[in-house]
Amino acid sequence: MHLLPYLLAGLAFGFVMIKSEAASWYRIMEMFHFQSFHMFGIMASAIATGLVGVLLLKRFGRLLTLDGEPIVVPDKPPGRINYILGGLIFGLGWGVIGLCPGPIFSLVGMGSIGALVALAGALHGTWLYGLVKSRLPH
Repeated sequence: MHLLPYLLAGLAFGFVMIKSEAASWYRIMEMFHFQSFHMFGIMASAIATGLVGVLLLKRFGRLLTLDGEPIVVPDKPPGRINYILGGLIFGLGWGVIGLCPGPIFSLVGMGSIGALVALAGALHGTWLYGLVKSRLPH
């Protein structure tokens, strides 16, 4: 019962991803070919929502997690090369597969076999990163 809010949030997220067509491979390819504003509009609204949410969390830092712990958003220095390299690797994977993690899980929930293959690759990449993390510059 403790995890029910997370399940409901995940279901709502998946529903929005499918209904907004943000999990559509065709919509994602339209974005990469600059043929449609659809995905750019979704991402711009997500960035704006996230920005406002983080600013509110920092301003009114009295909010708590479901476990009763305070929500803390740490400050990070801008312009670090790690963010640029991570973004390039993420973008390369996104362009090759045509999916990022959110749509992968949404499509797995819809029963897509191809998304299961993408999820297996994403999990393998995460495992591999954990294996070599201590040897990477952070």
